[in-house]
Amino acid sequence: MLKNIVNKIPEFCLSHWLLRIPLAIVFIQQGLDKRPVDPETAAAMELPYLVWWFVAWGELGLGLIFGGLMVKEWIRVFKKCYIPELGDLLTRFSGITICSIMTGVIWTAQPESLTEVLLYDHFHVLLWVGGLFFALRGNRT
Repeated sequence: MLKNIVNKIPEFCLSHWLLRIPLAIVFIQQGLDKRPVDPETAAAMELPYLVWWFVAWGELGLGLIFGGLMVKEWIRVFKKCYIPELGDLLTRFSGITICSIMTGVIWTAQPESLTEVLLYDHFHVLLWVGGLFFALRGNRT
């Protein structure tokens, strides 16, 4: 009986957008706050300029949105330039970028232990796990 109830619940295959959009918005906001990208701000954050540049551009989060839009439905719009694997790779790359940036943010806070991070830095952990989700899952629904 329980199996019948569960089978009647429709599948919502676009649910990845419920995670993708808020995650991208947070990163876009953080990336825009780092404009203009300059060596003085990098020095103030005690980071090399090249690292700061990658963080500022990586935090724009646009790859997560564009990667999610590159799906089969694009065949009708962009018949000749549709490459299904490109959207998946862009989503995965964006997820890896999010994980890398969040690892750096957590690391530079110099926590005393992993327990401290999990208990008190839940916002960054949540962003890290969201990035990991897209890095591992890609565009699969």
